[in-house]
Amino acid sequence: MPLLPTIAATFIAGLLLYSLFADLLFGQLAQIPGPKLFGLTGLSLAYEDYKGTRTCKIHALHEEYGTAVRVGPNEVAFNSLSALRTIYGAGSGFERTDFYNMFTVYGRKNMFSFSAVKAHGERKKLFAHAYAKSAMLKGTTASMVESKVKLFLQLLEQENSTCEIFSILHYFSLDTITEFLYGRFGKTSCLEGAAKDRALIGDIIDISRRKISWFSVHFPTFTEWLYARTGSMGYIAKRFYPMQKPTTYTGIRLHAMKACLAYSNASEQEKIDQSLLIAKIWKHHQSEKENGIDDMDIASECADHLLAGIDTTSDTLMFLIWSLSRPDHKQLQDKLIQEVRSIPEECLNGDGIPSTEISAKLLYVDAVIKETLRLYAPLPGSEPRSLPLTTTIDGYVIPARTVVSMSPYSLHRNPKVFKDPLKFNSNRWLDASADMKKWFWAFSSGGRMCIGMHLAMAEMTTLVAAVYHKYTTTTHGDFDSISPAITARYEVFYDETCQGVREHECHINFTTGVE
Repeated sequence: MPLLPTIAATFIAGLLLYSLFADLLFGQLAQIPGPKLFGLTGLSLAYEDYKGTRTCKIHALHEEYGTAVRVGPNEVAFNSLSALRTIYGAGSGFERTDFYNMFTVYGRKNMFSFSAVKAHGERKKLFAHAYAKSAMLKGTTASMVESKVKLFLQLLEQENSTCEIFSILHYFSLDTITEFLYGRFGKTSCLEGAAKDRALIGDIIDISRRKISWFSVHFPTFTEWLYARTGSMGYIAKRFYPMQKPTTYTGIRLHAMKACLAYSNASEQEKIDQSLLIAKIWKHHQSEKENGIDDMDIASECADHLLAGIDTTSDTLMFLIWSLSRPDHKQLQDKLIQEVRSIPEECLNGDGIPSTEISAKLLYVDAVIKETLRLYAPLPGSEPRSLPLTTTIDGYVIPARTVVSMSPYSLHRNPKVFKDPLKFNSNRWLDASADMKKWFWAFSSGGRMCIGMHLAMAEMTTLVAAVYHKYTTTTHGDFDSISPAITARYEVFYDETCQGVREHECHINFTTGVE
């Protein structure tokens, strides 16, 4: 081979290798520990996403490399309180990344998917008061939650002694959030047996939703193009769909749109119920050129609240009931039963259900919910952020637009803060240390903290108090050693100490009285 072409080929190969490895070895993020393959290519983390093991893998990397780990060419995961304050604290300036585009509804951004802090804050101001704790514990919302709990108990009675609780808890959360949002314009009746409403959770239960979430994040343009094909091309495209139609939330988004249209077309007299969230947002309907929002903005906002209010509450309640029902946790269940059955008669409503207000004050109920949220946070994965400026986090220089993130999963498994972190022990919250409270991050923090937190807590405390006021629970079949599992985005979460996993299924025995 002639000398000059050989030298040229070698030089070009050298440049290519240098371009590949220069950032890994000499870039500003090179100082941050982590596996070299992850620092070299984003495919490593994408593969973990595909397997549904991203969060668990990053947690393992924290255990190996420390509180700061480079998990991609332009991504760093942290696991410290100082990083938590820097990234997610009020006024931090960190913005949400393009990852959140997958939560855009009807082609419109909403509070959850806005990247900019200012846009998020302006939208949040329109209805934040509707989610105030005081509004959840008294009045219309509290009565509504209690009525849904009553229907849930009636459904338990119809199911005899054994229930598949993953499904019926979804019925409870869907009925609650739709009435809170839309009232008669879009409330569902799953608990009362409405087949068309129960069918709405069908595309949530489908485990292939993980695949379409993965494609939507990693190949958004291709995924959009694929599903837009029609005719003969559409026939061919179907063979390559990550999830066959209807895709995730299709039915629920259609239901949400119909509810918004029904409200939009109603007369002013028909819109008299101002307790509905859609009514509170509607007050700003094109109210002024700068801040007014139109029909599609309102539809997107309400649909996002609807989607956020289903899985989060129902999945937490499923893990809670399952955990208390396991043989090893009988003492914990007995302790909770003792508390809820000591509620004075005057604190029960006319249907014999503990009131939402009194349920919120039950210390052990709160402890059990906190422990469930610690081990089985409904959104346990990374919450990515970026800053348009170079900054420093935990002593490391972070270049502008680097993706940084933290996760409740890792924060909640710190053995220095939570003794025996993989063990379900609700007693730990009865005398919680200051550190435990600081490391608890189930609802996020700062300006992006979960707006529906108080509604979720009202639902959970009231239902848990009511269920154990009447029933004791035990696992059915092999669920004493098998863990139920949930889908969160494109990941699967379960109790990692169990021998096996069953996704979207959990069978529990309900027995009246104390055994």
